[in-house]
Amino acid sequence: MIVIGTDTHKKTHTCGAVDALTAGARGELTVPARKGGFGKLLRWARALDPERVWAIEDCRHVSGAFERFLLARGERIVRVAPKHMAGARRSARERGKSDSIDAFSVARAALKEGIENLPGAHLDGAALDIRLLVDHREDLLAARTGDQQRLRWHLHDLWPELEIPAGALDTSKWLGKASRRLARAEQTTRVRVARELVRQISARTTRIRELEAELAALVESYAPQLLAERGCGPLTAAKLIGEIAGADRFATDAKLARTSGTAPIPASTGNTNRHRLDRGGNRQLNCALHRLAVNKARYCPDTAAYLARKQAEGKTRKEALRSLKRYLARRVWRLLRSPVTSKPVPVEAAVPARPKAVETVAVEAAPYLMPCVR
Repeated sequence: MIVIGTDTHKKTHTCGAVDALTAGARGELTVPARKGGFGKLLRWARALDPERVWAIEDCRHVSGAFERFLLARGERIVRVAPKHMAGARRSARERGKSDSIDAFSVARAALKEGIENLPGAHLDGAALDIRLLVDHREDLLAARTGDQQRLRWHLHDLWPELEIPAGALDTSKWLGKASRRLARAEQTTRVRVARELVRQISARTTRIRELEAELAALVESYAPQLLAERGCGPLTAAKLIGEIAGADRFATDAKLARTSGTAPIPASTGNTNRHRLDRGGNRQLNCALHRLAVNKARYCPDTAAYLARKQAEGKTRKEALRSLKRYLARRVWRLLRSPVTSKPVPVEAAVPARPKAVETVAVEAAPYLMPCVR
């Protein structure tokens, strides 16, 4: 079997094939990043070995078209996180950096991490649609925030006595007040710029609300069981679905937890048994799980009791939330893999018994959290 590492760019894709047993180079090829080039790469790979795995660095803006091309033709793909590339380059057999060196580094990083331990790529149009809409909404929010900051300074320069509460420029009430006041003022350049900013903020606010309604409908159709979780609203659920990009990519919940950075990293030696915080992984997914944990602590009494018990045992609030996030990674993985049902998931089915020796830090959360499932 061979592993084909792929270094993707906007104009070209470079592939380097290595033997799965020896990690020795079997060949390389660079083609234009077009469908004709994709076909050339596929024919080249088929000629090298009938059994192959494509390892693609996880940068989907430039690799998405190539991934879809390969998946449509039955090829197996695993995604290699960019964080794995630094160590692979340091230990590379050839010093320096080039597309060819990077392609072989991707393949060898995949072998080092283990092909079975890496998330696979697959076609999931609904999850991709949700992710694109979530990203578009966040871009609009960032642009609106910049407009609001500029509008505040213009209004302060015009009327220093005018006090605008924090967050007020998100509301139609205050935008209307600012618009009417600007309309009555002398139409200087600053006033005209401020009026244009008001119009832009209003338009972006309207579009953001439309996107939120569209996302709520998509999430309700895609994973109603996730929305049934107390504390998991449509936006948090949409972020989880978009970042996970298909729970079936992960063979176990532990792999999802490692990808999200919620699984603690072993840091034991001798008689000392301890773990440390994982600051890697998908930080967007980690942030979504953190929001879910905070919301559960606020709205679910049993979750709040669990966190209080952990703090009574000597953990800080942050440490208790980390334990909860590890459990929630397992919970979300099971919800997104399970079929849609109108009945709540039984405690026994959701949290199967397992030996104490292999329990993770947060598995004790299960009995305290499951009664909150609606």
